[in-house]
Amino acid sequence: MAGLATSSAEMDLDRPNIDEYLTVESIREAPKKLHLRDLLDISPTLKEAAGAIVDDSFTRCFKSNPSEPWNWNIYLFPLWCLGVVIRYGILFPFRVIILVAGWIVFFAAFSLVHFLLGEHNKWKREIERKLVEMICSVFVASWTAVIKYHGPRPSMRPQQVFVANHTSMIDFIILEQMTAFAVIMQKHPGWVGFIQKIIVESLGCIWFNRTEAKDREIVARKLREHIQGVDNNPLLIFPEGTCVNNHYTVMFKKGAFELGCAVCPVAIKYNKIFVDAFWNSKKQSFTMHLVQLMTSWAVVCDVWYLEPQYIRPGETPIEFAERVQEMISVRAGLKKVPWDGYLKYFRPSPKLIERKQQIFAESVLQRLEEK
Repeated sequence: MAGLATSSAEMDLDRPNIDEYLTVESIREAPKKLHLRDLLDISPTLKEAAGAIVDDSFTRCFKSNPSEPWNWNIYLFPLWCLGVVIRYGILFPFRVIILVAGWIVFFAAFSLVHFLLGEHNKWKREIERKLVEMICSVFVASWTAVIKYHGPRPSMRPQQVFVANHTSMIDFIILEQMTAFAVIMQKHPGWVGFIQKIIVESLGCIWFNRTEAKDREIVARKLREHIQGVDNNPLLIFPEGTCVNNHYTVMFKKGAFELGCAVCPVAIKYNKIFVDAFWNSKKQSFTMHLVQLMTSWAVVCDVWYLEPQYIRPGETPIEFAERVQEMISVRAGLKKVPWDGYLKYFRPSPKLIERKQQIFAESVLQRLEEK
């Protein structure tokens, strides 16, 4: 008992003594001085603070994390400079030559097949499919990519859809070089849009525009039609709807999970040892993103084709989507978060945030001056 009393006394010593910081009078008077208007004054501040916490955990999913510098001492810096000369002066021009040569061969063959063979010719579809796989392999070679594929190669059969986490548009290229997928993808401007319209459309891809509400109904109808076709290319969907920085997976949209067919998860994980493959479309054009990849030593990536999944009895499409998201996250070593990736496109501008911060600072200073 004496031992227990001693330990209890020691615990009491560790507890902070409130009387040392506040007098008894102030403690008794505090509730009398607290008014409703004081609580109302701080409620917007608490709301802003909670919003900032949520926003911070959301923006982490879309931040480019720069690699730590390693050329910080006198004998590593010359090696780094030599690496820059090799990457930009030797590897980059050589890779550009490979890419240009690949495009020349591709355009020559694709144009002949596309315009000379009939619209519903079986050989035309097969040759175009192989040509798209070839040009994607050329892209992968231009990054000196080291890609490991795990699991059985996707087969062409109806009533199935493939879903994958999304880090960059190169996800499509990496998967396409092995299997000619038809993909659901946002419309892009520039040369990417030209490739989408003329070339990738031959695979039976489905395009959408985020700003068009009617596109959702059209896309949903086309998805159901596509998975019924026996000769259609396997359908690939990125259910996150946006590029995430390969540390997280954001909420999967339920569209791919309410089709009533097999859902085949694909997990993609990039190793940042040489370059970060995340494409931050708000800060970098896709052209500059490709230049960044082509001036690195290599792109290192693992791709896992997981077991097909079916919706369980009593399971909703949303719960099904969360289950598949969990599978992909665990396999690729990513953190699953519940945020909707579309919020990335509807966030307030930095100027508006700075203005709100300024207003809050002015209100705090004003209250301090009044007291």
